[in-house]
Amino acid sequence: MNSKWILTFDKFMSEDEVKALRKTLEAAVIIAKSKAHQGPVRDNCIIELALGTGLRVSEIGQLKLEDIDLKRGGNSLIVRHGKGDKLRQVKFSSSLKSIIQEYLDYRDSNSPYLFPSVRQEFMTSTAIQKVFKKWAKRSGLPARYSVHSCRHRYACELLRVSKNLRLVQQQLGHQNYQTSTVYSFALSEEITEAVEKL
Repeated sequence: MNSKWILTFDKFMSEDEVKALRKTLEAAVIIAKSKAHQGPVRDNCIIELALGTGLRVSEIGQLKLEDIDLKRGGNSLIVRHGKGDKLRQVKFSSSLKSIIQEYLDYRDSNSPYLFPSVRQEFMTSTAIQKVFKKWAKRSGLPARYSVHSCRHRYACELLRVSKNLRLVQQQLGHQNYQTSTVYSFALSEEITEAVEKL
């Protein structure tokens, strides 16, 4: 396996760090709404989407409104431009659905893209990365984290809850099953408990 697929703990946000990030954003959204500002509402949706779907940064940028199913019982989106240009469906939670809907209700744009840009059709990976870095810094998170850390967090949490590597592979769009196995360290707590009982 290529060394770039070795997931070390320094790339993985802890539960407390994710809580801090969410708390900072939630406070900013409340203030933004009171002043009729859209920025923090959009930024919150971007980061929650990353945390709640594990999408790659480029996939977030290229999402269109038509790719998202918010109908009753829908709770899913279509990634049309995934790695290797493969199409996949990604399910998400009801709480993320509410955040997306809140952003759409607040959004002031006729763009077909979920996250439009002033300079071009949709936000670039660099622009989305800047959004994450800005809020991560305000939340006191280490500078080493990137928006891709949300993908790692999502994958590890999904594996911890489901214990199903195939599900992780499907949701993240990994072409190779082996790639998903790097997230198996998410079960380290359960493993530690198990070996103590031996």
